[in-house]
Amino acid sequence: MTGPKLNEATNKVGVSSGTRAKAMNVRMSASKIRVVLNHVRGLQVQEADSLLSLIQRDSAHDIRKLLASAVANAVNNDSKVAEDLYVKACFADEGPTLKRFRPRAKGRAAQILKRTSHITIVVDTMTDKMLAIREQSAEAKGGTKVVSRSARVAASRARAAKPDADDSQDSTDSTNESGEEN
Repeated sequence: MTGPKLNEATNKVGVSSGTRAKAMNVRMSASKIRVVLNHVRGLQVQEADSLLSLIQRDSAHDIRKLLASAVANAVNNDSKVAEDLYVKACFADEGPTLKRFRPRAKGRAAQILKRTSHITIVVDTMTDKMLAIREQSAEAKGGTKVVSRSARVAASRARAAKPDADDSQDSTDSTNESGEEN
């Protein structure tokens, strides 16, 4: 993929696009790594770290280490607060491919491609405008409302009991609209 990997409106001199951490020549294909990176993109750093600890893919371990490195770079080099950081961008590019050969029948050889990749994670602080937009979208989805399981079960049972009560009233009415008996 050519061109910038970020939504770089910040290609101006003196404007930072975030703090980067890069892992080069990771012995895993980029397509396997991208599956995990898609889960992490745009999350707060704490949320991303807890999510990566639960994902049971080998690439999640490498990405988690790289995320910790990106946060450490932001704290030590750019004097940013770790709690305010989010994953601005993350991507995996293909690295050099190691070529190995396996003997096959009749003196032939089959090629084995051992893929590598370069992983990049960019973290940055969230602006006030972005925080406001995120809070509005969470409220619109109802994400801020936390309901206990017992309350959900009680509401579900009430909904299930309500149609039964309506059916019992219909069965007592044995006449239809024209006044004839069924």
